[in-house]
Amino acid sequence: MTAASAVKQGTNALVVMAALAIFIHALDRGNFATAAPLIKDQLALSNTQIGLLMSAFFWTYVPGHVLAGSLIERLGAARTLTLALLVWSLATLLTGLAGGFAVLLALRLTLGLGESAGIPAVSKLLAGALPPERLGAANGLVGGGLMLGNGVGALLGGLLVAALGWHALFFVFGALSLAWLMPWLVLTRGSGPQIIPPAPLAPAPSYAAMLARRETWGAVLGMFTSNYPYFIVLSWLPLYLVKQQGYSLQAMAWLAGGIYLTGALINLIGGPLIDRLAAQSSDGPRLRKGLIIASSLIAAACMLVCALGSPQLAVVGLAAYSISIGLGPIGSFTAGQILGGPRAAGKWIALQNGSGGLSGVVGPLVTGMLIDLTGDYRVAFLFSAAVALAGVFFWGVMIRRIEPIDWG
Repeated sequence: MTAASAVKQGTNALVVMAALAIFIHALDRGNFATAAPLIKDQLALSNTQIGLLMSAFFWTYVPGHVLAGSLIERLGAARTLTLALLVWSLATLLTGLAGGFAVLLALRLTLGLGESAGIPAVSKLLAGALPPERLGAANGLVGGGLMLGNGVGALLGGLLVAALGWHALFFVFGALSLAWLMPWLVLTRGSGPQIIPPAPLAPAPSYAAMLARRETWGAVLGMFTSNYPYFIVLSWLPLYLVKQQGYSLQAMAWLAGGIYLTGALINLIGGPLIDRLAAQSSDGPRLRKGLIIASSLIAAACMLVCALGSPQLAVVGLAAYSISIGLGPIGSFTAGQILGGPRAAGKWIALQNGSGGLSGVVGPLVTGMLIDLTGDYRVAFLFSAAVALAGVFFWGVMIRRIEPIDWG
């Protein structure tokens, strides 16, 4: 095997393992929502308490991104990802032993802290290992892992909860998450220089230098608006389908799983396709920016249908939302990695994805309070549509072009 072949094989293995890590990231983050209907009833929790538990994940997840960006520069992206996955896998496993609100709250906080490093570390690895023209395909695979984790969590998790109860869900998913560590350690320790890209010669710019850029604020605010409807659906979809639409746990699992699995398929197909179209286009950066804007417009339209349509149309709106979550990761992750470049990608995505996580603090909690106040989900969907629409301005106007920034 030639050196070039070894490097190519190593980077391909890196992309696959990164996608599996984000699959696990989504699996462990979303399993609480899948189990929420039974947890709520068995532990006699209110909608506001459920909203707090869903929101609590983001209380540590959001500020943890800033710590993660610095940790990546200090320890390296591969070691940071190893540590992060160990923490969040153990938090998932121990949730199966929880018997009350306080313990659940502590474990949700721990889970959020561990998962905060996942996407920044993966982005740093991809930006350092791949040229920009291959990032769409890589992020399509990573985005596919993200949506597949949501889909498997909703589908198999829902069936598992229906058959064995909610405790079993966390035991099984936590054990599966820990299993990822063995091949990852073998891969990164056994083939180091071929798998893990070398650190850039120049240090990453400071957070202050990044925040002085207009493009940073466009990505930060744009990610918040893009993720707001995503976290509403991720957190409240099972309860919405069971409590308001009258679906059984099994039917909820199939419908919710189908939405995420469709999103995964769009990611997997769309990533390589966007790379090819960008290479053939006379203005590839404009095409990549248009992809993000399209995702925001589709999300706004789908949330509006959920808010104003009949129950049947609301389900159609949720199904169509799979298009938005299929296009979103290809656009936003690739944009952040290109804008930040190999030097700054870890800290850039820490800021960008951390802001996106902030919508997970606000959205689930506000939604729970609105449901308790009105007894209906439609107001929450309407507000979500307005937030998604604002993303068109942030991505489309504040960021002129998706091109590498010169950090001097």
